[in-house]
This record gives sequence, C-alpha cells and structure tokens, in this order.
Amino acid sequence: MAEFMIANMAPLMFGALVLFLLFGYPVAFALAANGIVFGLIGMELGLLQPAIFQALPERIFGIMANDTLLAIPFFTFMGLILERSGMAEDLLDTIGQLFGPMRGGLAFAVIFVGALLAATTGVVAASVISMGLISLPIMLRYGYDKRLASGVIAASGTLAQIIPPSLVLIIMADQLGRSVGDMYEGAMVPGLVLTGLYVGYVAILSIIRPNAAPALPPEARTLRGLKLGVRVLTTLVPPLVLIFLVLGTIFLGIATPTEGGAMGATGALILALARKRITMKLLKQAMETTGKLSSFVVFILVGSTVFGLVFRAVNGDLWVEHLLLGLPGGQVGFLIVVNILVFVLAFFLDFFELSFIIVPLLAPVADKLGIDLVWFGVLLAVNMQTSFMHPPFGFALFYLRSVAPASVKTTDIYWGAIPFVCIQILMVAIIIIFPSIVSYGDPEARARMEQSEAVDLGTLMQQQDGGSSEQKDPGAELLKQLQQNDK
Repeated sequence: MAEFMIANMAPLMFGALVLFLLFGYPVAFALAANGIVFGLIGMELGLLQPAIFQALPERIFGIMANDTLLAIPFFTFMGLILERSGMAEDLLDTIGQLFGPMRGGLAFAVIFVGALLAATTGVVAASVISMGLISLPIMLRYGYDKRLASGVIAASGTLAQIIPPSLVLIIMADQLGRSVGDMYEGAMVPGLVLTGLYVGYVAILSIIRPNAAPALPPEARTLRGLKLGVRVLTTLVPPLVLIFLVLGTIFLGIATPTEGGAMGATGALILALARKRITMKLLKQAMETTGKLSSFVVFILVGSTVFGLVFRAVNGDLWVEHLLLGLPGGQVGFLIVVNILVFVLAFFLDFFELSFIIVPLLAPVADKLGIDLVWFGVLLAVNMQTSFMHPPFGFALFYLRSVAPASVKTTDIYWGAIPFVCIQILMVAIIIIFPSIVSYGDPEARARMEQSEAVDLGTLMQQQDGGSSEQKDPGAELLKQLQQNDK
C-alpha cells in the first residue's frame, strides 16, 4: 500500500481534491486541507521533508504583497457603484429607444448595453441582475420570446468576464505571470467579436422568427429626433469617458491596472454623485460586497498556494506534463483536450476556481509547447465564460432566475442559454483557428504567436497517422522549473 501511494501520490492528491469539490466543500478549504494532509502523508512515507511547510509563510506574505491583486477590489467597487447609480437603467432606456424601430431592437440594446457595462463594471452579477430587473419585463411586455429574452440577458451579462476590466483576466495574468495590461489588450478584440456574434444570432433569429423579437410599437417610442440625439449623447458620453480613463490609460502605459482601477472607482463615485443616486447605505453595501469578494479571492489563492506547494513537491507538475505532452497532435491536440477539460469542469466550478486550480497546471505545459501565455490566457478566459451559462449550474442563470418574473420558467432560462453557449464555443474555435485575433503590445510575442499557434490541419493529420511526435523529457528541467516557481 505504501509503495502504491508513493508511486501515485500526485494522481491521488488531484483525485482527492476533485472528490472534495464534488461533495461541495468550500474551495479554499478543500485546497488547503488537501495540501496539508498529503504533505503530512508524504512526510510519513519519506517523500517530503518537514521543512517544506516552512516555505508557506513566505508565499502567503508574497500574496499579500502582490500589487496586481489590488486591482480586484478597485474594479469590483467601481462596478457595484455604477450598478447602483442607475447607469444601466438609463443606457437600456436610451439605447432601446434608438434601436426600437428595428426587429430585435430591444435585444440589440441589451447586448450593446451589456458590452458597455462589461467595459465599465467588470462584474457579471451586477450586469445580469441590472439588466434582468430592467429589460426583461419590458421585453416580455412587447412580445419577445421568453427563451430569447432570458438568453440574451444572461449572455450579454457574461461579457463582463472577457471584456476588460474583467476580474478573471486579472487573476489569469497573476497565475500566468504576465502583464494585466497585455491580457486586457489581447482580450479586447475577442470580446468585441463575441459581442458581434451575439448580435448576428439575434439578427438572424429576428428574420427567421419575426414574432420572437418584434419591433417596438410606435406608441412606445417616446424619444424622437433631436430629443433622442441629446439623450444618447448625455447618456453615452459619461461611461465612454470612464472607459477611456480606465482602459485607455492602461493600454497607453500611463497607469498600471491598480492605478486604473483606483481612477475608475473614483470616477464611478463622481458619476453616482452627479446623478444623485448614491446614499451612505448604498455606499456601505458596495464596500461590504467588495470586501467579501476580495477576501474570497485571497482565501482561494492562499489555499491554492498550499495545494500547489505540496503538489509540485510530489512531482505533480511532472505528472500533468507527461499526460499532456504525450497527446497526439502537438499544440492543436493539447488545445483541443485542454478546452474540452475546461468546458466540462466549468459545469461544476466557477472561473475563480478554474483559474486557481487548473491554470497553474496547464501553463507550464503550454509554455513548453511554444504557446504564448497571453494568448493562452485569453483562450481559457473565453472558455471559462461558459461556466456562467452552463445549465443547470451557471451562475448567470441563477442571477437571472432570482430577478425574473414567475411567468419565466427556469426551463425557459436554461433553453435560452444553450444557443449562446454554442456561440461561446464557436468563439473558442475562432481564436484557435485565427490566433492573431489576440494581439497586444509586444510585436515579437505577437509574431511568435502567429507562427507557433497557427492551425495546420495537414500537420495534425500526419501526426495522428504517424503517432505523436517525440517530446523532450521534462524531468531534467525539474530543478530549473521549481526555482522559477519559487521566484
């Protein structure tokens, strides 16, 4: 028994973690408990030295000193303040009037406002709940199909995960050891393309099934002409200025993501005060929610640090590398298997959990295969977006269910989400087939990405016919990798 455990410590440790998660234990505690228990077992079996846990305090202090993570509370606070300032309500009303004469106009307005909220709030819950409360009753009142209306709201709310300033991109940058600014810049075009795919789906559906997405009747269009133009200008300019203030300064290198988040939080407070929509009670609620979410992230990160320390000490990273480097198809085979794995795990885990558990295991393998890690991070972020939309556990679906009227059944929400999950999967395929869609400031990295990530189906077929290509043994690089991880 002892010999079996010594030989299979890494898979046993990973399997125990999955088992704890399936039983519903809190992720942070499941990670930390697995690390400590298997660390003690490893000491008992002679695999590990007691000194291994002496490295934990330094690593935990390293987490506390990580400036990048400061951007999380800033962007969360900014999103919550904007959500309470009534910006979403004003945007939906104005854009709905603008697109009202078109079939599917309200759905287009929801998608467009969802993209704007994503670029200003970065919080999925705030976007979905705001649009569910405001737009869903209006869409149902004017005859929209229940499934289409609920699917559009849930999907457009999840754009906050891929369009900067997304929280998941901050976590992804930290886990991959890359710049948050590069992650933001690389995700911008895929986020806009995904938004366009949502619009295209609604446009096609409104042609095929015009009764599912009717135009607003004339009596509902209360704003016309110059009045509508002024309203559009006064409603759109403030959020667009805030977007430039936050993202523009980050992209131009004027501000770090943490500084950009601080400016965004300040700008959100100014907008809320200008609209006279904020009180001390709402401010206190926003601060409490921000504190809870930030603590949640830090606790998961501490737990993943304990787990990762012991997992690497028992050569778990090498076990994962041997599994993934031996896949047929080289880069393409690796990307296909990894995306299927992440898609399946997204049924049970949210993006925080996936980022802290799965990404640290996949990143070294992707790096050895010559895959640019910024590109890889954006690809995984798009895939993880489906975790919010998976029936029956998608968080966006839960958020929408909590605010949807009783006339909208839970099955309507689930069926409405499925087409948009398929669109998200299509976006994953587009990024793999056209890797240059993820571009950022480093020209050399972009050129390397275009060369190394391009999909060559002919090469893939040859590798599948002739067997997997010879891979280097990663065991010789263990010491170097552990040193890099420590740094």
